[in-house]
Amino acid sequence: MTTPESDSVRDTTRGAVPEPVLDEDGVRLTIADAVATVTLTRAEKRNAQSPAMWRALARAGRSLPGSVRVVVLRGEGPSFSAGLDRRGFTPEGFDGEPSFLDLARMDDTALDAAIAGYQEAFTWWRRSDLVSVAAVRGHAIGAGFQLALACDLRIVADDVRFAMREPGLGLVPDLTGTHPLVSLVGYARALEICATGRFVHAEEAERTGLANLVVPAAELDAATGDLTTALLAAPRDAVVETKALLQGAVNRSYEDQRAAERAAQARRLRDLAGLGD
Repeated sequence: MTTPESDSVRDTTRGAVPEPVLDEDGVRLTIADAVATVTLTRAEKRNAQSPAMWRALARAGRSLPGSVRVVVLRGEGPSFSAGLDRRGFTPEGFDGEPSFLDLARMDDTALDAAIAGYQEAFTWWRRSDLVSVAAVRGHAIGAGFQLALACDLRIVADDVRFAMREPGLGLVPDLTGTHPLVSLVGYARALEICATGRFVHAEEAERTGLANLVVPAAELDAATGDLTTALLAAPRDAVVETKALLQGAVNRSYEDQRAAERAAQARRLRDLAGLGD
């Protein structure tokens, strides 16, 4: 008997369900040829996140073989991720982890290092040699919103509800979400979304660029599989060069971007002609 989760893995990879490469602390990594699927597996907690989950997500990134071209991120159950596990907001925090009070008592260097360690779960999704796709349904709140923002692309179900709730708790979004949020929707809208903590629903997400595509919830896995197939159609090196060009465009002048395009094209032409290094 199959489950919705196992069916979605089949749809995404277009093949049999592979054995997990990693399956711990609420994170499962499977790899089928050029496609890796990272699944949040705490459906009973709406995939609420913890430092242990963040370490597992970072390990998943380090576990990818060079053959992987596309990484799909998804959550089991009706919600992508409802944010930080509520235990994180208690004085005791998580077992074996520093509580918020413990973090506050650290010196600047130690506190910076602790938060940087948490951020590692969110940074590798934009590597230039990969294209990452978040398949998002239901709640994507706080850390869940930031995890979706960590990916290159987002396909969302029509029941999606994004929200950035950290300011309402007296905190800031510190899991790498502020940069992509401003890049996608602009400063003013990003500020309003964060400061109010309101929900962003599917129609607004698509209209403002948060979502590349909105589909009915029942079609999310199939649409993700279709996008994955399309992303694999072009030669890998051309996609890698193009992604690097686009990532760098924000910080380059028009003339510098022209030069970067010429240099990238020269590399591609020589490679195609068999004259590369």
